[in-house]
Amino acid sequence: MSFSALDSAILSPLFVSDSMRAVFDDRAKIAAMLRAEHALAQAQADSGLVPAALALTLGAIDPGQIDLAAMGRATALAGVPVIAFVAQVQKLLPKDLEAHFHKGTTTQDIDDTALVLQIQQAFDVLGPDLKATLSGLMALANRHSKTPCAGRTYGQHAAPITFGAKVGVWGMGIADVASRCFEVRQRAAITSLGGPVGILTAMGNKAPQVQAGFARQLGLASFPASWHTIRTRMAETGFWLAELIGTLAKMATDVAFLTSTEVGEVAEPYIAGRGGSSAMPHKRNPVSCTIILAAHAAAKGHVVTLLDAMSGAHERPVGLWHAEWHALPQLFGLASGALREAKALAQGLEVFPDRMLKNLDATNGLLFSDALAGKLAPFMGRGKAHDLVEHAAMEVRRSGQHLRAFGLTAPEIAQPDLQAAWASAFDLNTAIMAGNGATERAAAAIRAILSQL
Repeated sequence: MSFSALDSAILSPLFVSDSMRAVFDDRAKIAAMLRAEHALAQAQADSGLVPAALALTLGAIDPGQIDLAAMGRATALAGVPVIAFVAQVQKLLPKDLEAHFHKGTTTQDIDDTALVLQIQQAFDVLGPDLKATLSGLMALANRHSKTPCAGRTYGQHAAPITFGAKVGVWGMGIADVASRCFEVRQRAAITSLGGPVGILTAMGNKAPQVQAGFARQLGLASFPASWHTIRTRMAETGFWLAELIGTLAKMATDVAFLTSTEVGEVAEPYIAGRGGSSAMPHKRNPVSCTIILAAHAAAKGHVVTLLDAMSGAHERPVGLWHAEWHALPQLFGLASGALREAKALAQGLEVFPDRMLKNLDATNGLLFSDALAGKLAPFMGRGKAHDLVEHAAMEVRRSGQHLRAFGLTAPEIAQPDLQAAWASAFDLNTAIMAGNGATERAAAAIRAILSQL
């Protein structure tokens, strides 16, 4: 039985990319722990604390030599996986090296450092899809920078915009989070080496030298103090992932609405058999939106877990650090699946400009009421213009006539200049030009961020 989408043969293909699943599978974790132990042994050998042969021997151990089933049973007994891992590795070492293995360190050092190594690989997995999503959205926005559609606030038609401007908002939200990717990744790239209570007692005056060498061997940075109970950078990483998923969810929310039968302005890329129903042969459900929004719903709980883990007591807490093990791999997994689907939407979203144009008239011209009030304000004042257009809107709803036609009979605007102002308010070109400008600004900002990724 599987307890998460990350390791489920059934659900993983839906919610998690294969490459991200590989980053956090059991063999990858063993490989990361071996890499951490090897780097520690090399740093300690360079400092004269252990024989040089230890690092050479550890470097020759294959992760496949570790019995995962036996390690799982031992972990259930010990409470942490590193104890079981150390016991198995010791059996693979010559007797004269066994006593020097895992010297002066503790389980959390190896587990945290291994997680950091996996996090760095996980960022590598996210990078290509993140770039492709932004590039796809920028191209989509540019193609539709002058495609008029309804702007909606509170779920209702508000004023005309362009579809390119809407896509630009999606892209800019994602790009805003992406712009901090390097910073978050670098801040998470730190070794954990504090020993049992965080002060590396067993390494004596060689501790600073070993810490520096350990970090250098792994291509990571050192942290000035033990971070066994300083979980800020793990939490930051989780928050960033949740923010990324949240920006993807904003796009998915809009797309899901726009694909609804009554709106019909876009459709997800067609793939035979995708989005079908076991009961209704005609269905074409928005699967990409579903996956992204499900990831968004699930991510919040993992963020809370990371927040809770920040209040660890003393030098190592009961349960809070262990709870983290559920959170970050899941968040990376959810982000990978959400980004995969976002890329598909960005690169293949079907757009129906004719339907957008038809929907613009769904409220008989009320979509232009803001522009209309603005056109009349110079002649009669803002308040009076607003009241007049509000009254006209009530008449349009009552009678079903078009707002444009109301102006032909309203005595308040019988003067030619008012008639001309009224007629000019329904010119879509004003919104198209503004939408095109908004698209260009967003595209330029996204392009600048992409160049830094």
